[in-house]
Amino acid sequence: MELAHRIKQTERLKRIIHWMIVIPNQARPRLWVKWFVNPFFHEKGKRACLRRRTRLDVVPWNKFKLGSESTIEDFTAINNGVGDVIIGDRTRIGLSNTVIGPALIGNDVRLAQNVVLSGLNHNYEETDSPIHAQGVSTAPIVIEDESWIGANAVIVPGVTIGKHSIVAAGSVVTKNVPPYSVVAGNPARVIKQYDKQSQTWIKTR
Repeated sequence: MELAHRIKQTERLKRIIHWMIVIPNQARPRLWVKWFVNPFFHEKGKRACLRRRTRLDVVPWNKFKLGSESTIEDFTAINNGVGDVIIGDRTRIGLSNTVIGPALIGNDVRLAQNVVLSGLNHNYEETDSPIHAQGVSTAPIVIEDESWIGANAVIVPGVTIGKHSIVAAGSVVTKNVPPYSVVAGNPARVIKQYDKQSQTWIKTR
């Protein structure tokens, strides 16, 4: 803890450590970090599966956790550079997804193909410097237990998807989704909700 504090307080030392861990002008760690740091630093539950073509751009200063019996399919990119990525138990991250932290994905969740979860936005307010040079702001994405995210959906920073909810394919979710809801569209809106009294899914106006 003392060493970490010293690194954070010393700008030059922080830049050197960052250069040693992350390839300059890229968002991926160096090979020595992938081989000798990440396997021992990040958590992987029992019978969890990372497919061979998964791209793990994870660094040691933020958390990455893959829960028990969960799977990350081929061609998916996981990036915890600006925030933790925590994936619960029995969850499947489908083909060609992008998950950029901070993101918390619960238990028994399913993400279909080409889903994008990004907990960061690029700052753009200064007009005399490029957007990429202005840093980022973050807001956590939360996908609660038992939810299903359809193919090609986009979840923006700060959004929470409530328990046992469905995001229809191609939706762009810009606001929180209540538990036990179905949302669709761009921007996504609630089209169905579960009514406990009648025990049926009811269309909303």
